[in-house]
Parts: sequence; C-alpha cells; structure tokens
Amino acid sequence: MSLLEAILLGIVQGLTEFLPVSSSGHLVLSEYLLKVKFDDISFEVFLHFGTFLAVVIFFRHKIWAMFKAVGLRARSIFSGEVCPSNNEDWRLFWLIVVGSIPAGIAGVSFKDYLERSFSSVTFTAMTLLCTGIVLFLTKFFQPKKEYLGFGDALWVGLAQAIAILPGISRSGFTISAGIFSGVKRSKAAEFSFLLSLPAVLGASLLKLKDVLGHGSLSQEVTTYLIGVVTSFVIGYLAISILLNVIKKGKFQYFGYYCLTVGLLFLIFAR
Repeated sequence: MSLLEAILLGIVQGLTEFLPVSSSGHLVLSEYLLKVKFDDISFEVFLHFGTFLAVVIFFRHKIWAMFKAVGLRARSIFSGEVCPSNNEDWRLFWLIVVGSIPAGIAGVSFKDYLERSFSSVTFTAMTLLCTGIVLFLTKFFQPKKEYLGFGDALWVGLAQAIAILPGISRSGFTISAGIFSGVKRSKAAEFSFLLSLPAVLGASLLKLKDVLGHGSLSQEVTTYLIGVVTSFVIGYLAISILLNVIKKGKFQYFGYYCLTVGLLFLIFAR
C-alpha cells in the first residue's frame, strides 16, 4: 500500500466514522474503487484507533468527569463516606455500560458472518440505503426530554449493534435512535460518540492477536502511522462538523447522500 492510499483511506475513515454515512461501508467501497484489498484487518484496526483517539481528545473533559465520578463512588464504598446519588457523570457512565451490551453480544456471536459481509459491495450498497432512510426519518421527530433513560440507552445500544454491519452508519443509527426516543439532538450526539469508545476498543482488542501476527506489519509501520494520524485529524474535524450540523437542525441531509451513494453503487457495481 502506498502512502497516498493510506492518506486517502485515513481521510475516508476520519470523515465517515463520525459523519453519519458509514465508515465501514465507505472503506468497502473505497477498496473496490482503489482496487486495494487487504489480506487482513490490521490497517482498518489502526484507522479505527485514530478515530478512537479523536473522540477521547474531543470529549476529554466529559470522560475525565466520568472517571472522577467512578473513582469517588469506589472510594465511598471502601471508606464509608456518603456519595451523592444523583451525580450525572456517574449516571452517564452506567448508561454507556448498558448501551454497550448489545454490540458486545453481537460482535462476539456473529463475528464470522460479519467479516464475510465486508466482501459484498452490493450488500453494502443496500445497507447504505437503509441508513439513508433512517436519517431522513429523523426530520419528523422533535425533542421531548433533556436526558436519556436506561431504556433509551439500551435502545441506542441495539442500534449500535445493528451498525456493526458494513453500510450501516454507527453514528447515524445511534444518533437517530436517540432522536427517535425524544431526547435533545445534541445529547443524542454526545451519547453516540461516548458510546463508540467501548465498542471500538472492544473490537480492536478482539482483533489484536491477528494484527500482531501480521507478518508485514513491521515493514509497513510508516504507512500505518500515516493512516492513524490522518484518521485522527480528520475525525476530530468531523466531530465538530457534525455537532454544528445537528445544532442547525440539518442532520437528515446526510440521508440524501447515503441514498445517492447506495443507489449508484447498487446500479454500477454489479
């Protein structure tokens, strides 16, 4: 793989991981267009690590607040001190735990089937159409509440589990699920980004053995690092863009893009 291809795929990953247009789907389509086919998933794991870091840095204050809340609660258990029961950061931590369960089960149970689905351009085009329809439907829902409940977190988690399929946008499905539950769009987006962290980290750890066993990894370290840096920088910018689009109430516009790309590949990639 050339440095230019690594940069291009890093840009695709960075943009599509957070913009609701499916990073996995676009990687499948990019491989088809560039005629690049990976013998293993090591490079994709590195690209996902770049976007993982983008979320951690962008939401560092919120993540740190959650860790502090968990630490305070743990200390109160061992010291007998009274800890406030209505801490929002503590509650958010458990919402993420609950929301992570469906994707964890799906990732382990359907691992082999999911890896096979990444080889089909037609299947990816059809799932992109599904993403487009879901995004379009969000325009008909208005926020009714400020915060997610545990039932809402599980609902968003189910959406994340479905989004393991290539062509189904993780951010698109999870933010849409939050919007469908009636929560404020900005809160749905924030929860979607934070919920991605355990999912991406868990998936990367499951694939770590295959990545470390990749014979040419040491020879391609520069190329891989370029891909990581590119996906990190572009991913960070993509988070800012998406939050701004959501603030302006134009989230459903991404649905038109997914419908267009899905239809084009369904027609011409046969």
